[in-house]
Amino acid sequence: MERTRRLHIFDLDGTLIRGSAAPVEISRQLGLLDEIGELERDLTAGRIGPPEYAVRVHALWTDLTEAHVAAAFEAAPWLDGIQEVWREIREAGDYCAVISLSPSFFVERLLGWGAHAAHGSRFPEVPFTRPVDPAGILNAAAKVKIADRLCAEFGVGLDRCVAYGDSMSDAEIFAAVPTTVAMNADHHLSGLATYTYTGGDLREACELVRFRE
Repeated sequence: MERTRRLHIFDLDGTLIRGSAAPVEISRQLGLLDEIGELERDLTAGRIGPPEYAVRVHALWTDLTEAHVAAAFEAAPWLDGIQEVWREIREAGDYCAVISLSPSFFVERLLGWGAHAAHGSRFPEVPFTRPVDPAGILNAAAKVKIADRLCAEFGVGLDRCVAYGDSMSDAEIFAAVPTTVAMNADHHLSGLATYTYTGGDLREACELVRFRE
């Protein structure tokens, strides 16, 4: 009997990047940590939503170049073992995808690490010459919609998905799939996850799911 395939869905900020986020790492390269810290606090506290956050981040990054993005990606505090885990997922016949609220121009770099798909909020090309369109900015509900589309594309049922996340933006996808892993998570995911992992190695977290079975 043919084994039923799985789709592994990974959040980015706070999950694959431990203790940080793509906008923070990009802002670090621009010398704007204080400014992005204020926006992050406003977003976390619910004083602004993802669209307003994106508009304000776009305005903050007026001097952003591809070199800044590349440096931020290289220097980010990634979990260990990401590429190894994704290679093993592929070898097992499963799929892996990243769905993040962060800019797509950062998230899509993970395709080079072996992700089958990588989706983020749609920002203009870098360097910016156009304003950001709030309609292209993802939210928690969008993660579920994208997961549905990926399931259709890969021929995988939503009941065969595994989600990995760390915060409130992952709560809806955690409610939509049967197997979930809270990664270095905050209190918003307490009680919602099938498994909980604290540490710096994705190999250890994925071993909880036993995707090789």
